[in-house]
Amino acid sequence: VTHYRDEETGAHIARMSHYARLIASKLAETHQLSDAFLNYVLLYSPLHDIGKIAIPDTVLLKPGKLNEFEWSIMKTHVTKGVEIIEELIKEFELGNSFHSSILRNIVAYHHEKLDGSGYPYGLKGDDIPIESRIAAVADVFDALAAERPYRKAWSIDKAFNYLSENKGTLFDIECVDIFL
Repeated sequence: VTHYRDEETGAHIARMSHYARLIASKLAETHQLSDAFLNYVLLYSPLHDIGKIAIPDTVLLKPGKLNEFEWSIMKTHVTKGVEIIEELIKEFELGNSFHSSILRNIVAYHHEKLDGSGYPYGLKGDDIPIESRIAAVADVFDALAAERPYRKAWSIDKAFNYLSENKGTLFDIECVDIFL
């Protein structure tokens, strides 16, 4: 559905969800992740940025760097996404099931950073659920390696170097190492 608004967004969510599933599958043994968990990571990762539907195109598709005010608007996509997900969970009576928590966590915490510098909650380390740490690595890699309205795509090597240089600070070490 996202391709109706922005073709690249549709491609991004497809790619990043498969990256996330690959990372999760390699973490499965050490983190006791079930096959169901792996499938829900694949299924729900595309919804990580669902809150962006509430961001005005003037901000979302701006062909240059966002100013401070625009950036503050952009960051609200996480809390708006959580609101949308909560409404869907309520509407479809999904309750607090195992899979609903995976969905919530991916949407709510995919911009959190290990050192607490992420948004919107400033979570640190293991306070960030594993599915969110997985989605963060997949999301950032694909965002860097794809062209955006505000910048050219990075080379694969440059994107890998960024992840590698920031593992343990911004990104989960194990998730990055597995992805690389």
